[in-house]
Amino acid sequence: MSFTVYDASVPVFARGMASMSAWLDKALAEGKGEAMLLEARLAPDMRPFPAQIQMASDSAKSAVARLAGIEAPPMPDTEATFAELKDRCRRTIDFIESVDRSAFDGAEDREVVLKFPNGMGYRFTGREYLTGFALPNFFFHVTTTYALLRAQGVGMGKPDFLMHLGPPNLNTAA
Repeated sequence: MSFTVYDASVPVFARGMASMSAWLDKALAEGKGEAMLLEARLAPDMRPFPAQIQMASDSAKSAVARLAGIEAPPMPDTEATFAELKDRCRRTIDFIESVDRSAFDGAEDREVVLKFPNGMGYRFTGREYLTGFALPNFFFHVTTTYALLRAQGVGMGKPDFLMHLGPPNLNTAA
């Protein structure tokens, strides 16, 4: 079986959303102040912490929907607690994993048109959209979420970012 657009999207987005949900648990377990974290920003002109998870969610569900030729479920950006952000992560994962693999047949050549509120936008093939826009945009927000938590003192490291790999499965010293 060849590597497909489905393989490069659904599992990748699901792992990223699951990681962010786990990072929220870690922050709470360490006793970090939820109210302080919800207002965290890396710069004064950026949107606060919840927006990073909301935009990662929007990126994932919209990409899957566009590539599969379906509509993404609406998710208003109203989350104001970690519990609500975790629920957003879960609902995003539930949606993207509900899309049948067969819906991605031909997705690499499917036209994807993005239109921005200012009237500008892009026209892509599915392949170009996924690799040139959707995945980079998704990981921008995932990485920003990670960076915000680190900047606020949450004890995380690269293993938390790569937690989907689990413990190492190779021991060459043995």
